[in-house]
Amino acid sequence: MSLVDELKSAVTPRAALLVVGVLALQLLFIASYVGALHDPEPKDVPFGVVAPPQVSAQLVGQLEKLPGEPLDPRSVTDEAEARQQILNRDIDGALLVNPARTTDTLLVASGGGTVLSSSLEALFTRIEGANQRTVRTVDVAPASPQDFDGLSAFYLVVGWCVGGYICAAILAISAGSRPANRERAIIRLGVLAVYAILGGLGGAVIVGPILGALPGSVVALWGLGALVVFAVGATTLALQALFGIVGIGLAILLVVIAGNPSAGGAFPLPMLPPFWKAIGPGLPPGAGTWVARSIAYFKGNDVTFSLLVLAAWAVVGSAITLVMSSLKRKPGTEPIAEELGAAGGAAA
Repeated sequence: MSLVDELKSAVTPRAALLVVGVLALQLLFIASYVGALHDPEPKDVPFGVVAPPQVSAQLVGQLEKLPGEPLDPRSVTDEAEARQQILNRDIDGALLVNPARTTDTLLVASGGGTVLSSSLEALFTRIEGANQRTVRTVDVAPASPQDFDGLSAFYLVVGWCVGGYICAAILAISAGSRPANRERAIIRLGVLAVYAILGGLGGAVIVGPILGALPGSVVALWGLGALVVFAVGATTLALQALFGIVGIGLAILLVVIAGNPSAGGAFPLPMLPPFWKAIGPGLPPGAGTWVARSIAYFKGNDVTFSLLVLAAWAVVGSAITLVMSSLKRKPGTEPIAEELGAAGGAAA
């Protein structure tokens, strides 16, 4: 047999296509992570200004015209309102102007991302210095000393996401990408739900009582973790039911390649380029990271949208999995079990 014949025998057309797909994922991974994170700059950061009426409008106008448009400033009535808006996650910082003195106060919230709060501090140190004034920084929602750069919430959610799609992939590889019938689909979703509950609890206990990395309610983080794991797992099951083994790659594309760099973890959303800033809140890693930080540092405020996003991924993924399991399968359309030697089996 010639080398060409050996090559054709060893590398099937399907395997060649899968390798090309993996290469595409690799290049997309590099493009997404480097594209999102290579040059972080604050852009349109929601920001409050507390100052006397005759000063406030002028200062807001000046901040709007800063080079690069780092801020999206708006007037706030007083310090109490500014603090409340920060805790509600309506704004990321505020400047309290004291015309009677040469020192103003900058309110930040490092719990939402220390990189952003540090950037605001550096920006206003320059601005105030140019006006022969100084600035005093007050952290309204400080990150835990054990939460370096405010990254613990992000890594917690990444771990939950990884568990969700790996669990779903294992269920598919062990018994075929599409469940044989609706009962099998229900069993898979049930197994995934149990796994999600355990994974959510484990993650919450590790970052809370064991490591002390995140404050906040362990029960609330547990519930969030279960939802994140199930949402990602159900989405992966749905993609596998629709596209076979390719669905695993699509899940990686969705969660890892698109979702992680746009999640606001390493750099909060206002520091990401427009594309990643736009897609992040609608993907599981971004939605989960936002809720985890809200639970830990912002009294659980402003989580409704993100929880609805996660619930939507969970419901739609489950629905597609159930619908696909009800469709009659054509003979020979389950290549995963054949190629991986994992055909059949009563376990879903």
